Amino acid sequence: MDLTPFVDNVRRELAIAAEAGGDDARALAERLTAPLASSIRLTLLDALSAAADEITRELAPGSVEVRLRAGDAAFAVTPHTVETSSGPGPDHAAPAPEPVDPTVPAVPDENSADSTDSAMVRINLRLSEQLKARVEAAAAAEGRSVNAWLVRAATTALTQPARPEQARQAGARRASQHYTGWVS
Repeated sequence: MDLTPFVDNVRRELAIAAEAGGDDARALAERLTAPLASSIRLTLLDALSAAADEITRELAPGSVEVRLRAGDAAFAVTPHTVETSSGPGPDHAAPAPEPVDPTVPAVPDENSADSTDSAMVRINLRLSEQLKARVEAAAAAEGRSVNAWLVRAATTALTQPARPEQARQAGARRASQHYTGWVS
């Protein structure tokens, strides 16, 4: 995405606003436009990055990244894909995702702690060297940054409908079922 037209538009608007102030204001605006161009470009990149983060939260487990190439923004969209196990065909298809519990909201409501309007926060995560290498390899295999991969992994883990209590209860029910009789 070429940011130059947007920077030029701000320059034009500044020049138009300076016209009302007279010759001194116009001269000041002309002196300020060159140094402001890099600040305007950086602000636009910050806005695009914030938009990509917001889209990523809505798209999870997919992701959107803003990459800087030759001074311009480029978007990298990674949709969530279901991988197959060992080959093509219906016998090798990945298991279907578990159905979502309708009582669990897919998108947090405005009053929840996970609201999508909340600001992004930075955390420190300490991993063993082996786990870090595995995370980096998994992220690279999916074409994601490590951060985007970790966000997707956390989002996926937290949106799974099955809870440990439910799994234990289901296991207890299965264990209590038994059959008696003759086998022929």
